[in-house]
Amino acid sequence: MTAPTVQHQRISGNLFASLHSFLKGKTCEVFYAPFDVRLNADTFDNTVVQPDVLVICDRTKLEKTGCKGAPDFVIEILSPSTSSHDRFLKFDLYRKSGVREYWIVEPDTKKVSVHTLSNEDYITRVYGEADVAPISVLDNCTIDLAEIFPQD
Repeated sequence: MTAPTVQHQRISGNLFASLHSFLKGKTCEVFYAPFDVRLNADTFDNTVVQPDVLVICDRTKLEKTGCKGAPDFVIEILSPSTSSHDRFLKFDLYRKSGVREYWIVEPDTKKVSVHTLSNEDYITRVYGEADVAPISVLDNCTIDLAEIFPQD
């Protein structure tokens, strides 16, 4: 696997910084890749994923080497080599394991697909770079997408 692009790193850093600032002094904590997540750790499924950015509110899920169980919020930033994997395989893994909110960030189109879990399925909304996107799993948290996408 190749290293992320500069654009990917900027977006990831901007998202992490926004979330880190919002979560300061709160129960939830934000992490960034590489960070192992064993989605179904209580089963025989040993699938490990490494989301670009994630938020964990249940600190009992934190282990020395990562997260045991589904995070509350996951962000994947698309790249040509991971796009299909993130849109389909990880989408299904996150949904089935109970990730409450999953963002797919598209650097090329400057769009964010927000998938919010409801009755074991995701409800999807799409936001553009001029929008302020709410994070439903974090009370009163919004992300100004104009501040997330780097200016060319």
